[in-house]
Amino acid sequence: MTVSTAIARLNAADQDFARHLDHLLSWESVSDDAVNQRVLDIIKAVRERGDAALVEFTQRFDGVEAKGINDLILDRARLELALARITPVQREALEKAANRVRIYHERQKQDSWQYTEADGTVLGQKVTPLDRAGLYVPGGKASYPSSVLMNAIPAKVAGVAEVVMVVPTPRGEVNELVLAAACIAGVDRVFTIGGAQAVAALAYGTESVPQVDKIVGPGNIYVATAKRHVFGQVGIDMIAGPSEILVVCDGQTDPDWIAMDLFSQAEHDEDAQAILVSPDAEFLDRVAASIDKLLPTMERAEIIEKSINGRGALIQVRDMQQAIEVANRIAPEHLELSVADPQAWLPQIRHAGAIFMGRHTSEALGDYCAGPNHVLPTSGTARFSSPLGVYDFQKRSSIIFCSEQGASELGHTASVLARGESLTAHARSAEYRILNEKGN
Repeated sequence: MTVSTAIARLNAADQDFARHLDHLLSWESVSDDAVNQRVLDIIKAVRERGDAALVEFTQRFDGVEAKGINDLILDRARLELALARITPVQREALEKAANRVRIYHERQKQDSWQYTEADGTVLGQKVTPLDRAGLYVPGGKASYPSSVLMNAIPAKVAGVAEVVMVVPTPRGEVNELVLAAACIAGVDRVFTIGGAQAVAALAYGTESVPQVDKIVGPGNIYVATAKRHVFGQVGIDMIAGPSEILVVCDGQTDPDWIAMDLFSQAEHDEDAQAILVSPDAEFLDRVAASIDKLLPTMERAEIIEKSINGRGALIQVRDMQQAIEVANRIAPEHLELSVADPQAWLPQIRHAGAIFMGRHTSEALGDYCAGPNHVLPTSGTARFSSPLGVYDFQKRSSIIFCSEQGASELGHTASVLARGESLTAHARSAEYRILNEKGN
């Protein structure tokens, strides 16, 4: 197998740099009409025929011989069996990662609060976990037990009573690590279904699959399209684009390390994006050489090659200040600050899903076991989005209690504003509670 890279080289000093950068970052996530219609048909079938449709689609799309829905349900005993089947080293790694993820997310848990004003009015916020969350997990060869931990554990920390996992088993291929991770993370129910039909089942419920309040977890274009369509019926985490990494380096890190960090995202799929930004042109040359040297040694070399050649880039900037400006412009999913003093630059970072500080902190540590969540905003959405967390599985209800005096005082203000909006019933509802002016 022959692989080679022709990674793009950009210079922030060029007049057309902004145009080239925009072109590099562009990614079309919208489904085509054929995919969209197919997903709509699947959702309609699941809503109308429930379990029967799930069995039919699983037979057709996944090649699974299932006589009925019971063949697509895994009980807790099966999850515990998977935990027993994996190697002791794998179990130790899963348990250590799960513990670190749990400790980190415990710090995110929000509590209810109230305060009382001088007239006795009480205002506050009641924080309540979702009743039920649905976790989509890719199946077959593209199986990620780490995603099970990252999605299920924050839900459990939030207090979600039931976490329902759906995972396809194409041609009956079961990933024991995924099931073991589900066992460790406390997943309550597992259905071996996937695709748009699994999303529809979670959103609307069937005879066997319970309806959930929110669906989280990654999937292919059919899963992403289905999540778009059911949003509003249920909550969703995000519509994720391809994985991405942006490395900002001062030129002093081992170029082989940087090349492999870029590979760590490029190996996900051909649309993944790996970018290096540095003020040191000679360093960019050394990293390019490392890329060419190391690529043939990679198991997923062909995928990495297509990703690097199609969406990767080495970007030269004037100085570190401009490097940070470019980073904020890109708003990456993963940002590595591979510099001597990352803490000094941290205050200037405004947009990034996760920030990896220093030369020794590879993005891969965040994917598996550092603790923070690896479900992150992509495609520039870090400008307004955050990593998945406990707060995604909690609701906040406002609390308002008015004393007689408080209702009277607020009634005057509400009356003026309501009448200004020509909403007379609103005004009179407030006015009835104004002391000494009842009945007007």
